[in-house]
Amino acid sequence: MKGFAMLKIGEVGWITKDVPKCGPLDAICKPLAIAICTSDVHTVWEGAVGDRHNMILGHEGCAEVVEVGELVKDFKPGDRVLVPAITPDWSSLEAQAGYSMHSGGMLAGWKFSNFKDGLDSEFFHVNDADGNLAHMPENINIVDACMLSDMVPTGFHGVELADVQFGDTVLVIGIGPVGLMSVAGASLRGASRIIAVGTRPKCVEAAKKYGATDFINYKNGSIEDQVMELTSGKGVDRVVIAGGNVDTFESAVKSVKPGGLIGNVNYLGSGDYISIPRTDWGVGMGHKQIRGGLMPGGRLRMEKLGALVSSGRLDVSPLATHIFEGWDHIPEALQLMKDKPADLIKPVVKLVKE
Repeated sequence: MKGFAMLKIGEVGWITKDVPKCGPLDAICKPLAIAICTSDVHTVWEGAVGDRHNMILGHEGCAEVVEVGELVKDFKPGDRVLVPAITPDWSSLEAQAGYSMHSGGMLAGWKFSNFKDGLDSEFFHVNDADGNLAHMPENINIVDACMLSDMVPTGFHGVELADVQFGDTVLVIGIGPVGLMSVAGASLRGASRIIAVGTRPKCVEAAKKYGATDFINYKNGSIEDQVMELTSGKGVDRVVIAGGNVDTFESAVKSVKPGGLIGNVNYLGSGDYISIPRTDWGVGMGHKQIRGGLMPGGRLRMEKLGALVSSGRLDVSPLATHIFEGWDHIPEALQLMKDKPADLIKPVVKLVKE
């Protein structure tokens, strides 16, 4: 089979590999559409998870099942499925402890294009199929289905980590596709005010649709100073970090009230340490909590998020701004995500016609 791979740090290309083998609990799928993620950029050009050689990229997409293992109960060849970016081993001790995304070690629930070949190939392997796949609702198209792999669950997880409550004032730093879903999630959870940090007009427009009430342009001064001006010096109840770098935590700590929560779902692709401002953190006693987490995977979560989209409660269509058809466009879509032109939110490559 052919696949689009990371050949080494800084280099990508097409390769040929054997079709993966299906274990008794597993499934082999063929992608219907795939989306490109900023994580792919971090992985390839920054070497953020270390060097990888001839590893097929991709962890966002939807698929058709072509083979299932003998112990798989709920899926069969021909089923159209949602595929989460995180596919834990559900029998692991970490999963039993409530941290399935770290099954087998830190971040080890993230398998596609990290520990094993990803979705950008003619066929790909899914471990623990009954626990990880979800049936695709009939009224969801394959482009929208791609957003349910990573963008929606990761953005929503930032809101969960920050524990947004009714009436909260929430700061969302970064309004790329993940941050936009954090805005949407905070709105669904009842935030009364959502302050979004971002500059690209296309993203600002989408953030307004998802519920952002105020906007900060980080090019016009520090985030924290603008937050304090908007909140009359009070700060915010919750912060979701969905973009930025290791220095962004300083602004988050300075912006949140004592007793507030900071939820980070940003993939920190570079930098060795994160700086926490001592006095603004209450010299260590300000009850300003920082929670960072990898999105949960699993069938139940996929089914619930899929229900939000299929019921009309969540419209993910604004996220896919660049839609291509055919395998040959995967390199172009990846380059778009690396360059991030002003009109880009998310590129998707359709591999079948609907």
